[in-house]
Amino acid sequence: MTSFSSLPLSDAFLANLAQLGYHTMTPIQAASLPPVLEGRDLIAQAQTGSGKTAAFGIGLLYNVNPAWFATQALVMCPTRELADQVANELRRLARSVANIKVLVLTGGAPMRPQIASLEHGAHIVVGTPGRIRDHIGRQTLDLSGVRTLVLDEADRMTDMGFYDDIAAIVKLCPKRRQTLLFSATYPQDIRQATEAFLVDPVEVVVEAQHAQSTIEQRFYEIGFDERDDAVARLLRHFKPASAIVFCNTKAHCRELVDTLRAQGFSALALYGELEQRERDEILVLFANRSCQILVATDVAARGLDIQDLEAVINADVSKDTEVHVHRIGRTGRAGGSGLSLTLCAPNEKKWVKLIEEYQGGPVDWHPLSELDEDDPGHGDPAPMLTLCIAGGKKDKLRPGDVLGALTGEAKLAKEHVGKINVFEFQTYVALDRRIAHDAFDRLAAASRIAGDFGSEFGAIKGRNFKMRFIDV
Repeated sequence: MTSFSSLPLSDAFLANLAQLGYHTMTPIQAASLPPVLEGRDLIAQAQTGSGKTAAFGIGLLYNVNPAWFATQALVMCPTRELADQVANELRRLARSVANIKVLVLTGGAPMRPQIASLEHGAHIVVGTPGRIRDHIGRQTLDLSGVRTLVLDEADRMTDMGFYDDIAAIVKLCPKRRQTLLFSATYPQDIRQATEAFLVDPVEVVVEAQHAQSTIEQRFYEIGFDERDDAVARLLRHFKPASAIVFCNTKAHCRELVDTLRAQGFSALALYGELEQRERDEILVLFANRSCQILVATDVAARGLDIQDLEAVINADVSKDTEVHVHRIGRTGRAGGSGLSLTLCAPNEKKWVKLIEEYQGGPVDWHPLSELDEDDPGHGDPAPMLTLCIAGGKKDKLRPGDVLGALTGEAKLAKEHVGKINVFEFQTYVALDRRIAHDAFDRLAAASRIAGDFGSEFGAIKGRNFKMRFIDV
Protein backbone atom coordinates (compact mmCIF):
# COMPACT_ATOMS: atom_id res chain seq x y z
CA MET A 1 0.00 0.00 0.00
CA THR A 2 1.56 3.29 -1.07
CA SER A 3 -1.35 5.64 -0.32
CA PHE A 4 -1.04 7.81 2.80
CA SER A 5 -4.68 6.95 3.52
CA SER A 6 -3.52 3.41 4.38
CA LEU A 7 -1.81 4.85 7.48
CA PRO A 8 -3.61 5.43 10.81
CA LEU A 9 -3.60 9.23 10.41
CA SER A 10 -6.45 11.65 11.13
CA ASP A 11 -8.63 12.97 8.31
CA ALA A 12 -7.33 16.49 8.93
CA PHE A 13 -3.71 15.30 8.73
CA LEU A 14 -4.41 13.39 5.49
CA ALA A 15 -6.18 16.43 4.01
CA ASN A 16 -3.14 18.59 4.77
CA LEU A 17 -0.82 16.01 3.17
CA ALA A 18 -2.97 16.03 0.03
CA GLN A 19 -2.89 19.85 -0.04
CA LEU A 20 0.92 19.73 0.20
CA GLY A 21 1.04 17.34 -2.77
CA TYR A 22 1.72 14.18 -0.75
CA HIS A 23 -0.51 11.61 -2.48
CA THR A 24 1.64 8.50 -2.87
CA MET A 25 4.39 7.41 -0.50
CA THR A 26 7.98 7.29 -1.78
CA PRO A 27 9.81 3.97 -1.23
CA ILE A 28 11.45 5.20 2.00
CA GLN A 29 8.10 6.44 3.34
CA ALA A 30 6.25 3.22 2.43
CA ALA A 31 8.94 1.07 4.07
CA SER A 32 9.48 3.11 7.22
CA LEU A 33 6.18 4.78 8.18
CA PRO A 34 4.20 1.62 9.21
CA PRO A 35 6.84 0.47 11.78
CA VAL A 36 7.47 4.08 12.90
CA LEU A 37 3.75 4.64 13.58
CA GLU A 38 3.77 1.37 15.57
CA GLY A 39 6.43 2.92 17.81
CA ARG A 40 9.38 0.83 16.61
CA ASP A 41 12.97 2.13 16.50
CA LEU A 42 14.28 2.49 12.95
CA ILE A 43 17.52 2.47 10.95
CA ALA A 44 16.84 3.83 7.46
CA GLN A 45 19.39 4.10 4.68
CA ALA A 46 18.18 6.79 2.30
CA GLN A 47 19.67 9.76 0.51
CA THR A 48 18.66 13.41 0.45
CA GLY A 49 15.71 13.91 -1.90
CA SER A 50 14.12 10.52 -1.14
CA GLY A 51 11.34 11.91 1.06
CA LYS A 52 12.98 10.96 4.35
CA THR A 53 12.03 14.21 6.14
CA ALA A 54 8.34 13.39 5.73
CA ALA A 55 9.06 9.79 6.76
CA PHE A 56 10.32 10.79 10.19
CA GLY A 57 8.28 14.04 10.33
CA ILE A 58 4.91 12.27 10.07
CA GLY A 59 6.13 9.73 12.64
CA LEU A 60 7.21 12.26 15.25
CA LEU A 61 4.12 14.46 14.76
CA TYR A 62 1.97 11.36 15.34
CA ASN A 63 3.51 11.14 18.83
CA VAL A 64 3.30 14.83 19.78
CA ASN A 65 0.64 15.97 22.27
CA PRO A 66 -0.11 19.65 21.42
CA ALA A 67 -1.66 20.24 24.86
CA TRP A 68 1.61 19.35 26.63
CA PHE A 69 4.00 22.27 26.17
CA ALA A 70 7.34 20.49 26.49
CA THR A 71 10.07 19.34 24.10
CA GLN A 72 8.62 16.02 22.93
CA ALA A 73 10.71 15.50 19.78
CA LEU A 74 14.38 16.23 19.08
CA VAL A 75 15.86 16.14 15.56
CA MET A 76 19.65 16.38 15.19
CA CYS A 77 21.15 17.42 11.83
CA PRO A 78 24.77 17.92 10.66
CA THR A 79 24.36 21.46 9.32
CA ARG A 80 22.43 24.64 9.92
CA GLU A 81 21.05 24.55 6.36
CA LEU A 82 19.61 21.06 6.77
CA ALA A 83 18.16 21.94 10.20
CA ASP A 84 16.36 24.94 8.65
CA GLN A 85 15.01 22.79 5.79
CA VAL A 86 13.79 20.09 8.18
CA ALA A 87 12.12 22.61 10.50
CA ASN A 88 10.31 24.29 7.58
CA GLU A 89 9.05 20.93 6.32
CA LEU A 90 7.86 19.92 9.83
CA ARG A 91 5.93 23.20 10.11
CA ARG A 92 4.22 22.45 6.77
CA LEU A 93 3.38 18.91 7.86
CA ALA A 94 2.01 20.18 11.20
CA ARG A 95 -0.46 22.68 9.70
CA SER A 96 -3.42 20.47 10.58
CA VAL A 97 -2.29 20.08 14.21
CA ALA A 98 -3.19 23.07 16.37
CA ASN A 99 -0.44 25.16 17.99
CA ILE A 100 2.59 22.97 17.28
CA LYS A 101 5.78 24.98 17.86
CA VAL A 102 8.99 24.00 16.03
CA LEU A 103 12.23 25.66 17.17
CA VAL A 104 15.63 25.65 15.42
CA LEU A 105 18.79 25.60 17.58
CA THR A 106 21.96 25.92 15.47
CA GLY A 107 25.36 27.55 15.73
CA GLY A 108 26.11 30.77 13.90
CA ALA A 109 23.01 32.40 15.40
CA PRO A 110 22.84 34.45 18.64
CA MET A 111 22.12 32.48 21.83
CA ARG A 112 19.88 35.05 23.52
CA PRO A 113 16.87 34.83 21.11
CA GLN A 114 17.12 31.02 21.24
CA ILE A 115 17.09 31.07 25.05
CA ALA A 116 14.07 33.40 25.02
CA SER A 117 12.22 31.06 22.63
CA LEU A 118 13.04 28.05 24.82
CA GLU A 119 11.61 29.87 27.86
CA HIS A 120 8.27 30.01 26.01
CA GLY A 121 8.54 26.29 25.21
CA ALA A 122 8.60 24.23 22.00
CA HIS A 123 7.09 20.86 21.08
CA ILE A 124 9.81 20.01 18.54
CA VAL A 125 13.46 21.09 18.59
CA VAL A 126 15.58 20.77 15.42
CA GLY A 127 19.27 21.58 15.70
CA THR A 128 22.94 20.78 15.36
CA PRO A 129 24.60 18.68 18.09
CA GLY A 130 27.07 21.39 19.17
CA ARG A 131 24.44 24.07 19.79
CA ILE A 132 22.01 21.60 21.41
CA ARG A 133 24.74 20.58 23.83
CA ASP A 134 25.50 24.26 24.55
CA HIS A 135 21.88 24.78 25.61
CA ILE A 136 21.94 21.66 27.76
CA GLY A 137 25.09 22.99 29.47
CA ARG A 138 23.32 26.30 30.17
CA GLN A 139 20.26 24.37 31.43
CA THR A 140 18.07 26.17 28.91
CA LEU A 141 16.96 22.93 27.18
CA ASP A 142 15.18 20.12 29.05
CA LEU A 143 15.10 16.75 27.25
CA SER A 144 13.24 14.80 29.94
CA GLY A 145 10.01 14.88 27.90
CA VAL A 146 11.47 13.62 24.59
CA ARG A 147 9.33 10.85 23.09
CA THR A 148 10.96 10.74 19.64
CA LEU A 149 14.66 11.24 18.86
CA VAL A 150 15.74 11.58 15.21
CA LEU A 151 19.36 11.40 14.01
CA ASP A 152 19.27 12.77 10.45
CA GLU A 153 22.32 12.07 8.24
CA ALA A 154 24.00 10.23 11.11
CA ASP A 155 27.02 9.26 8.98
CA ARG A 156 27.90 12.89 8.21
CA MET A 157 27.36 14.04 11.79
CA THR A 158 29.91 11.40 12.78
CA ASP A 159 32.28 12.39 9.93
CA MET A 160 32.09 16.00 11.11
CA GLY A 161 33.23 15.06 14.62
CA PHE A 162 29.86 15.28 16.37
CA TYR A 163 29.78 11.73 17.78
CA ASP A 164 30.74 12.67 21.36
CA ASP A 165 28.13 15.44 21.40
CA ILE A 166 25.47 13.07 20.04
CA ALA A 167 26.29 10.36 22.59
CA ALA A 168 26.11 12.89 25.46
CA ILE A 169 22.74 14.23 24.23
CA VAL A 170 21.26 10.74 23.73
CA LYS A 171 22.20 9.85 27.33
CA LEU A 172 20.07 12.74 28.59
CA CYS A 173 16.96 11.62 26.67
CA PRO A 174 14.52 9.24 28.43
CA LYS A 175 15.30 5.54 27.97
CA ARG A 176 11.66 4.92 27.03
CA ARG A 177 11.62 6.77 23.72
CA GLN A 178 11.53 6.07 20.00
CA THR A 179 14.79 6.55 18.08
CA LEU A 180 14.85 7.01 14.30
CA LEU A 181 18.24 6.99 12.57
CA PHE A 182 18.53 8.12 8.94
CA SER A 183 21.79 7.85 7.03
CA ALA A 184 22.81 7.88 3.35
CA THR A 185 25.52 5.31 4.14
CA TYR A 186 25.69 2.95 7.11
CA PRO A 187 29.21 1.49 7.36
CA GLN A 188 30.20 -0.93 10.12
CA ASP A 189 31.89 1.71 12.30
CA ILE A 190 28.71 3.84 12.38
CA ARG A 191 26.65 0.71 13.08
CA GLN A 192 28.79 -0.13 16.10
CA ALA A 193 28.87 3.47 17.33
CA THR A 194 25.07 3.87 17.23
CA GLU A 195 24.09 0.37 18.39
CA ALA A 196 23.54 1.53 21.98
CA PHE A 197 21.09 4.26 20.86
CA LEU A 198 18.49 1.84 19.46
CA VAL A 199 16.31 -0.99 20.80
CA ASP A 200 15.44 -3.84 18.41
CA PRO A 201 15.34 -1.50 15.37
CA VAL A 202 13.65 -2.22 12.06
CA GLU A 203 16.17 -1.78 9.22
CA VAL A 204 15.11 -0.24 5.92
CA VAL A 205 17.37 0.22 2.89
CA VAL A 206 16.19 2.15 -0.15
CA GLU A 207 18.22 1.45 -3.26
CA ALA A 208 20.43 4.46 -3.89
CA GLN A 209 21.07 3.96 -7.59
CA HIS A 210 19.73 6.47 -10.13
CA ALA A 211 17.97 5.68 -13.37
CA GLN A 212 20.25 6.15 -16.36
CA SER A 213 17.40 7.98 -18.11
CA THR A 214 17.44 10.64 -15.37
CA ILE A 215 21.19 11.15 -14.87
CA GLU A 216 23.65 10.76 -17.72
CA GLN A 217 26.99 9.56 -16.34
CA ARG A 218 30.23 10.10 -18.26
CA PHE A 219 33.73 9.09 -17.16
CA TYR A 220 36.95 10.65 -18.56
CA GLU A 221 40.41 9.19 -18.13
CA ILE A 222 43.03 11.86 -17.42
CA GLY A 223 46.72 12.08 -16.68
CA PHE A 224 47.97 12.94 -13.19
CA ASP A 225 48.59 16.62 -14.04
CA GLU A 226 45.48 17.26 -16.14
CA ARG A 227 42.78 17.27 -13.46
CA ASP A 228 42.11 20.98 -12.82
CA ASP A 229 42.42 22.02 -16.46
CA ALA A 230 40.10 19.13 -17.41
CA VAL A 231 37.44 20.50 -15.02
CA ALA A 232 37.65 23.90 -16.79
CA ARG A 233 37.44 22.14 -20.15
CA LEU A 234 34.29 20.25 -19.10
CA LEU A 235 32.69 23.48 -17.89
CA ARG A 236 33.48 25.26 -21.16
CA HIS A 237 32.13 22.36 -23.24
CA PHE A 238 28.89 21.59 -21.36
CA LYS A 239 28.24 25.17 -20.12
CA PRO A 240 26.06 24.22 -17.11
CA ALA A 241 24.17 27.16 -15.59
CA SER A 242 25.06 25.73 -12.15
CA ALA A 243 27.39 22.93 -11.11
CA ILE A 244 28.89 21.40 -7.99
CA VAL A 245 32.45 20.10 -8.37
CA PHE A 246 33.42 17.52 -5.73
CA CYS A 247 36.97 17.18 -4.42
CA ASN A 248 38.23 14.71 -1.82
CA THR A 249 40.19 17.31 0.18
CA LYS A 250 39.81 20.97 1.16
CA ALA A 251 43.34 21.66 -0.19
CA HIS A 252 42.20 20.51 -3.64
CA CYS A 253 39.02 22.65 -3.31
CA ARG A 254 41.08 25.80 -2.76
CA GLU A 255 43.56 24.95 -5.52
CA LEU A 256 40.81 24.20 -8.06
CA VAL A 257 38.88 27.40 -7.27
CA ASP A 258 42.07 29.43 -7.88
CA THR A 259 42.52 27.69 -11.25
CA LEU A 260 38.90 28.24 -12.32
CA ARG A 261 38.79 31.88 -11.23
CA ALA A 262 42.04 32.57 -13.09
CA GLN A 263 40.23 31.31 -16.22
CA GLY A 264 37.25 33.62 -15.67
CA PHE A 265 34.76 31.27 -14.01
CA SER A 266 32.69 32.41 -11.03
CA ALA A 267 33.60 29.75 -8.44
CA LEU A 268 33.63 29.45 -4.65
CA ALA A 269 35.02 26.77 -2.32
CA LEU A 270 32.98 25.09 0.42
CA TYR A 271 34.81 22.90 2.93
CA GLY A 272 34.94 22.14 6.65
CA GLU A 273 36.29 24.67 9.15
CA LEU A 274 34.70 27.66 7.44
CA GLU A 275 33.01 30.05 9.83
CA GLN A 276 29.20 29.85 9.72
CA ARG A 277 28.97 33.41 8.35
CA GLU A 278 31.30 32.53 5.43
CA ARG A 279 29.40 29.30 4.76
CA ASP A 280 26.05 31.14 4.77
CA GLU A 281 27.35 33.74 2.32
CA ILE A 282 28.81 31.16 -0.07
CA LEU A 283 25.56 29.18 -0.14
CA VAL A 284 23.47 32.30 -0.68
CA LEU A 285 25.66 33.37 -3.63
CA PHE A 286 25.43 29.92 -5.22
CA ALA A 287 21.69 29.48 -4.64
CA ASN A 288 20.81 32.95 -5.97
CA ARG A 289 22.91 32.46 -9.16
CA SER A 290 25.59 35.04 -8.32
CA CYS A 291 28.09 32.18 -8.46
CA GLN A 292 27.79 29.34 -10.97
CA ILE A 293 30.28 26.80 -9.64
CA LEU A 294 30.54 25.47 -6.09
CA VAL A 295 33.70 23.43 -5.41
CA ALA A 296 33.06 21.34 -2.30
CA THR A 297 34.12 18.43 -0.13
CA ASP A 298 31.53 15.76 0.64
CA VAL A 299 31.20 16.69 4.32
CA ALA A 300 30.71 20.39 3.57
CA ALA A 301 28.13 19.75 0.85
CA ARG A 302 26.03 17.37 2.94
CA GLY A 303 22.57 18.66 3.74
CA LEU A 304 22.47 21.15 0.88
CA ASP A 305 19.26 21.20 -1.11
CA ILE A 306 20.17 23.06 -4.29
CA GLN A 307 17.35 23.25 -6.82
CA ASP A 308 17.86 22.95 -10.59
CA LEU A 309 21.47 21.78 -10.47
CA GLU A 310 22.45 21.01 -14.06
CA ALA A 311 25.68 19.11 -13.49
CA VAL A 312 27.87 17.38 -10.93
CA ILE A 313 31.58 17.03 -11.69
CA ASN A 314 33.72 14.63 -9.70
CA ALA A 315 37.18 16.18 -9.86
CA ASP A 316 38.33 13.24 -7.70
CA VAL A 317 36.77 9.77 -7.74
CA SER A 318 35.27 8.95 -4.35
CA LYS A 319 36.71 5.87 -2.63
CA ASP A 320 33.21 5.09 -1.30
CA THR A 321 30.69 3.97 -3.95
CA GLU A 322 27.69 5.11 -1.91
CA VAL A 323 29.23 8.58 -1.57
CA HIS A 324 29.63 8.62 -5.38
CA VAL A 325 25.94 7.77 -5.79
CA HIS A 326 24.99 10.43 -3.25
CA ARG A 327 27.08 13.04 -5.11
CA ILE A 328 25.51 12.44 -8.50
CA GLY A 329 22.01 12.30 -6.98
CA ARG A 330 22.20 16.05 -6.45
CA THR A 331 21.43 16.57 -10.13
CA GLY A 332 18.38 15.23 -11.98
CA ARG A 333 16.06 15.98 -9.05
CA ALA A 334 12.26 15.94 -9.12
CA GLY A 335 12.06 13.99 -12.38
CA GLY A 336 14.41 16.32 -14.25
CA SER A 337 17.47 15.23 -16.22
CA GLY A 338 20.99 15.65 -14.89
CA LEU A 339 24.61 15.28 -15.96
CA SER A 340 27.38 13.60 -13.96
CA LEU A 341 30.99 13.95 -15.19
CA THR A 342 33.79 12.04 -13.44
CA LEU A 343 37.54 12.50 -14.00
CA CYS A 344 39.67 9.44 -13.34
CA ALA A 345 43.47 9.27 -13.10
CA PRO A 346 45.18 5.85 -13.56
CA ASN A 347 45.50 5.29 -9.80
CA GLU A 348 41.73 5.81 -9.32
CA LYS A 349 40.57 3.07 -11.68
CA LYS A 350 40.19 0.64 -8.77
CA TRP A 351 37.52 2.91 -7.28
CA VAL A 352 35.68 3.04 -10.63
CA LYS A 353 35.66 -0.78 -10.68
CA LEU A 354 33.83 -0.68 -7.32
CA ILE A 355 31.27 1.73 -8.83
CA GLU A 356 30.75 -0.71 -11.72
CA GLU A 357 30.22 -3.60 -9.30
CA TYR A 358 27.79 -1.50 -7.27
CA GLN A 359 25.67 -0.45 -10.25
CA GLY A 360 25.88 -3.86 -11.90
CA GLY A 361 27.40 -2.78 -15.19
CA PRO A 362 30.26 -0.90 -16.88
CA VAL A 363 30.53 2.86 -16.73
CA ASP A 364 30.42 4.96 -19.89
CA TRP A 365 33.96 6.11 -20.83
CA HIS A 366 34.55 9.12 -23.08
CA PRO A 367 37.81 10.64 -24.36
CA LEU A 368 38.64 14.23 -23.39
CA SER A 369 39.45 14.76 -27.06
CA GLU A 370 35.73 14.65 -27.94
CA LEU A 371 35.23 17.94 -26.07
CA ASP A 372 35.49 21.27 -27.82
CA GLU A 373 39.09 22.34 -28.39
CA ASP A 374 40.60 23.63 -25.18
CA ASP A 375 40.71 27.30 -26.15
CA PRO A 376 41.82 30.01 -23.75
CA GLY A 377 38.25 31.41 -23.65
CA HIS A 378 36.90 32.51 -20.31
CA GLY A 379 33.76 31.42 -18.52
CA ASP A 380 30.73 33.69 -18.68
CA PRO A 381 29.99 35.85 -15.63
CA ALA A 382 27.15 34.69 -13.37
CA PRO A 383 23.78 36.21 -14.39
CA MET A 384 23.13 37.75 -10.96
CA LEU A 385 25.11 40.08 -8.70
CA THR A 386 24.50 40.08 -4.93
CA LEU A 387 23.90 43.27 -2.99
CA CYS A 388 24.76 42.90 0.71
CA ILE A 389 22.84 45.27 3.03
CA ALA A 390 24.14 45.80 6.59
CA GLY A 391 20.76 45.22 8.22
CA GLY A 392 18.62 42.18 8.91
CA LYS A 393 16.08 40.62 11.25
CA LYS A 394 17.42 42.58 14.25
CA ASP A 395 16.54 45.76 12.32
CA LYS A 396 13.09 44.32 11.56
CA LEU A 397 13.89 44.20 7.85
CA ARG A 398 11.69 41.89 5.78
CA PRO A 399 12.04 40.75 2.15
CA GLY A 400 9.01 42.90 1.24
CA ASP A 401 10.72 46.03 2.59
CA VAL A 402 13.79 45.42 0.44
CA LEU A 403 11.72 44.61 -2.66
CA GLY A 404 9.68 47.77 -2.06
CA ALA A 405 12.83 49.94 -1.98
CA LEU A 406 14.21 48.32 -5.14
CA THR A 407 10.99 48.65 -7.14
CA GLY A 408 10.35 52.12 -5.67
CA GLU A 409 13.47 54.24 -5.06
CA ALA A 410 15.66 52.15 -7.40
CA LYS A 411 12.91 51.89 -10.07
CA LEU A 412 13.58 48.21 -10.81
CA ALA A 413 11.08 45.83 -12.40
CA LYS A 414 10.28 42.82 -10.19
CA GLU A 415 11.80 40.44 -12.72
CA HIS A 416 15.21 42.11 -12.20
CA VAL A 417 15.19 41.09 -8.51
CA GLY A 418 16.11 37.53 -7.58
CA LYS A 419 16.22 35.83 -4.19
CA ILE A 420 16.21 37.97 -1.03
CA ASN A 421 17.78 36.31 2.04
CA VAL A 422 17.35 38.11 5.37
CA PHE A 423 19.70 36.95 8.16
CA GLU A 424 20.07 38.25 11.70
CA PHE A 425 22.46 41.10 10.85
CA GLN A 426 22.69 41.13 7.03
CA THR A 427 20.46 40.89 3.98
CA TYR A 428 21.53 39.50 0.59
CA VAL A 429 19.69 40.48 -2.59
CA ALA A 430 20.31 38.97 -6.04
CA LEU A 431 20.03 41.55 -8.81
CA ASP A 432 20.19 41.12 -12.57
CA ARG A 433 23.87 41.84 -13.30
CA ARG A 434 23.01 44.07 -16.28
CA ILE A 435 21.14 46.65 -14.17
CA ALA A 436 22.62 46.05 -10.70
CA HIS A 437 24.99 49.04 -10.62
CA ASP A 438 22.28 51.46 -11.77
CA ALA A 439 20.01 50.18 -8.99
CA PHE A 440 22.83 50.63 -6.46
CA ASP A 441 23.38 54.24 -7.56
CA ARG A 442 19.66 55.06 -7.28
CA LEU A 443 19.42 53.57 -3.78
CA ALA A 444 22.52 55.52 -2.74
CA ALA A 445 21.09 58.73 -4.21
CA ALA A 446 17.91 58.24 -2.16
CA SER A 447 19.96 58.09 1.05
CA ARG A 448 20.46 61.26 3.07
CA ILE A 449 23.94 60.10 4.19
CA ALA A 450 27.11 60.38 2.13
CA GLY A 451 29.38 57.34 2.13
CA ASP A 452 32.79 57.52 3.77
CA PHE A 453 35.94 55.73 2.61
CA GLY A 454 34.22 54.11 -0.35
CA SER A 455 31.20 52.74 1.53
CA GLU A 456 27.69 53.65 0.35
CA PHE A 457 24.31 53.95 2.06
CA GLY A 458 20.90 53.10 0.65
CA ALA A 459 17.43 54.12 1.79
CA ILE A 460 15.08 51.29 2.76
CA LYS A 461 11.85 51.70 4.72
CA GLY A 462 12.76 55.31 5.48
CA ARG A 463 16.10 54.35 7.02
CA ASN A 464 19.66 54.30 5.71
CA PHE A 465 21.70 51.10 5.57
CA LYS A 466 25.30 50.57 4.52
CA MET A 467 25.51 48.38 1.40
CA ARG A 468 28.07 46.81 -0.93
CA PHE A 469 28.28 44.36 -3.82
CA ILE A 470 29.80 40.88 -3.42
CA ASP A 471 31.28 39.89 -6.76
CA VAL A 472 32.71 36.42 -7.30
